[in-house]
Formats: sequence, C-alpha cells, structure tokens
Amino acid sequence: MDRIDVRLGADATSSAPALILRPWSPTDAADLVELYQDDALRRWTSSAVNDVASAARWIQDQQQGWEAGDRFGFAVLEAQAGGTEGQLAGHVVLKNVTPGASSAEVGYWTAAHARGRTVAPRALRALTNWAFTAFPGDGPKRLELLHQVDNTASCRVAQKCGYELITVLPAAPPAYPLAGHLHVRDRDR
Repeated sequence: MDRIDVRLGADATSSAPALILRPWSPTDAADLVELYQDDALRRWTSSAVNDVASAARWIQDQQQGWEAGDRFGFAVLEAQAGGTEGQLAGHVVLKNVTPGASSAEVGYWTAAHARGRTVAPRALRALTNWAFTAFPGDGPKRLELLHQVDNTASCRVAQKCGYELITVLPAAPPAYPLAGHLHVRDRDR
C-alpha cells in the first residue's frame, strides 16, 4: 500500500477541531519527543522515546511497517482552518496485518493536551472504517483491541467505538505485567 496517498479524517465536534490522520513523517520527531514527556503516555506505551534520535527511530519503525504492509501507524493531528495540519494530538495504528488472516489489532494513544476531547474515539473510528475498507477480500474481518485492565480510559474508547469486551486475558510478564481486556469489532457490525 502506498503510504503517501493515505490520509484520513474525523469530523470536528462542538468543542474540538476536526482530525487529520496521516502516516508519520521524520518532521514529527521533535513534537513526538515533547509529547513523550507525559508520564501517563509513558505508562501506557511500551516505546522509549527520550530524544530526537529515539523519536526518529520510532518513526522509522512506523514507516517500515507501511513498507512491509503489516503495520499502519498514523499521526493524529488537529486540523486548522482550510484543512491544514495543526498540533499533533495522538497516534492510531493497525498492526499484525497478514493477508488471509481473519484478524488484526488496533492501538492508540492521545497527547496530554488533547485528552477529554474525543480524539481517541474519533481517530479509532476513522482507522476502523479504513481497515475494513482498504483491505477487501483477504483483509481482516475482525479487529482486536487490547489494553490493561486498569486503563479505564481505553476501555471507554473501545466501547464508544463498538469494540465489544470479549474476555479478560491473564498477565504475561514481562511484556504484559497486568491482566488485560480483549475487545473485538467485526467487519459486519
């Protein structure tokens, strides 16, 4: 899939601007470092972004996922007047995409300054719709969303976007030190 051509959007709300979702760019590195100063973001993500060099590596990993066709990460930006890109507000990703496999996984995070303005649910809905339409035929028919049981904000986002809580997964240290929720959304919903 040609990553240059993919650009998604989410409508504005009465209290928040529209969103633009596009593949990550090397020019996002400094903004990414700034966002990763947030303790809450660091708590819920497994990536170590401490400086511009580590941010550049993280962005390069996102770009390699697009090239391999198995991971599609989007920077989520607030739209400005005229549809131009504004401030970086978050990240959504479709991952573990394998041709012919019935499922793939979604994930997301929101910048501290953008929390409470429905950025995550609006971006996740846009990603979900894209995932189910961009890969016809042998694309995923089911999307899975995993989060730690104590991440109540992620649970609310999943539910708002029609991802049904299926089960509680046991902890699997060190990668998953706490139990987790598995939410699922089917293509035909």
